[in-house]
Amino acid sequence: MALKDIQSTGSKDTRSGFGDGIVEAARKNENIVALTADLLGSMKLNQFVKEFPERFVQCGIGEANMIGVASGLSIGGKIPFTTTFANFSTGRVYDQIRQSVAYSGKNVKICASHAGVTLGEDGATHQILEDIGLMKMLPGMTVVVPCDYTQTKAATQAIAEYEGPVYLRFGRPSWPIFTKEEDFQIGKAQYFSEGTDVTILACGHLVWNAIQAGAELEEKGISVEVINIHTIKPLDEEAVINSLKKTKCAVTAEEHNIIGGLGDAIAQCAAKNFPVPIEYVGTKDTFGESGTPKELLKKYGMDVSDIVAAAEKVMARKSA
Repeated sequence: MALKDIQSTGSKDTRSGFGDGIVEAARKNENIVALTADLLGSMKLNQFVKEFPERFVQCGIGEANMIGVASGLSIGGKIPFTTTFANFSTGRVYDQIRQSVAYSGKNVKICASHAGVTLGEDGATHQILEDIGLMKMLPGMTVVVPCDYTQTKAATQAIAEYEGPVYLRFGRPSWPIFTKEEDFQIGKAQYFSEGTDVTILACGHLVWNAIQAGAELEEKGISVEVINIHTIKPLDEEAVINSLKKTKCAVTAEEHNIIGGLGDAIAQCAAKNFPVPIEYVGTKDTFGESGTPKELLKKYGMDVSDIVAAAEKVMARKSA
């Protein structure tokens, strides 16, 4: 299938995928409990609370305490899902996650919404762009960044069955829906096209932009391989290496600082196994600001045109 033939079936926020996914998971497993830090509505937990009020813990504005409560619940055999904005899910409680969850390998699912610049008007203080790096550096932490509503719903159900600490990152804006639930598997990259000229590796909201950019490149006669790296850790190194061996150059695209995120993970994999030129699409060591999601993606160089330009630049580097 050509990239231009991949169509959106509608639009919905990825956080709603989480809300619907946790309800389905909880219907199957009575040990699943949800905790929130005063953000029940924002985290789309209304249906969960309606169906399972006795399995919901409102921790108030006490995120560090929420992580401690979750850790304790996991010792008793529960599968706790902590929920708040990504900024508070990671930066505010990093010490608690490190000591109480990661160090002892607790089966806690840290579920984080409102990540990246697409949080929009709330501005720099809430638009965390460092969280993927923070979480993937923790030993034993699995890091998942799904790309649309459907994949977030699937990922939420998958992590419920996965043993060990997980960081699940999703967002606020309404975003195109273009995947199928059955296509998601933790640690397994998802191919949207196969090509020989350039590899585009993306995660989260930027997967849709990567598909659009790939379609533009295909119209120019360029053979593009677009891969969704929804699991940043553990990275599907086999998929990455096989693609780089075919195209011999890559673009990474993420709604995150290019320092510490997907781009760094791909670069490390390439450096160890098959070094190639790589261009990075993401924020360039900067904080965000207030604005609409589309305005901010454009300003900070994460638009479709930026991915196209990065692909053309990296192909030129390959042949230089």
